[in-house]
Amino acid sequence: MASNESPDPTVVRSAKIGDASDVARLLDQLGYPCNRDEAADRIVTVLGDPRQHLLIAERDGHACGLISLNMVYSVAHGADLARITALIVGDDCQREGIGRRLLREVEVLSRQAGVSRIEVTSGPQRQGAHAFYRGCGYSEGSLRFVKLLGD
Repeated sequence: MASNESPDPTVVRSAKIGDASDVARLLDQLGYPCNRDEAADRIVTVLGDPRQHLLIAERDGHACGLISLNMVYSVAHGADLARITALIVGDDCQREGIGRRLLREVEVLSRQAGVSRIEVTSGPQRQGAHAFYRGCGYSEGSLRFVKLLGD
């Protein structure tokens, strides 16, 4: 490391119940609003499922990003695969390498679990996210269809 470079102050760790306010804030920035209590419930769900992970990127004691990962068995592939179900870096921390760091962390977790395929879905309007994923070595895959089941 050059003498004028400082170490990355970002810490990536598993989410805890105490992160609920930050998780709610970040999910809201991503376009999925929830309150602190709802975020706490989501964190509890993830903590109770060994095939799910919710990681927080933290700087100076404040959450600046999150990524969630769900490992599932794919009949089509005959193996487990990992799905990134959310990735957000706070507006004030973007373009600082935090998103790439979070992706690397889930890639490490996936490899440790014996997973060789990671999928991520990104809405068609999120052109910046698409460029980001391509720049991180992800390629376009299948077209996704969604049907909401209402009452």
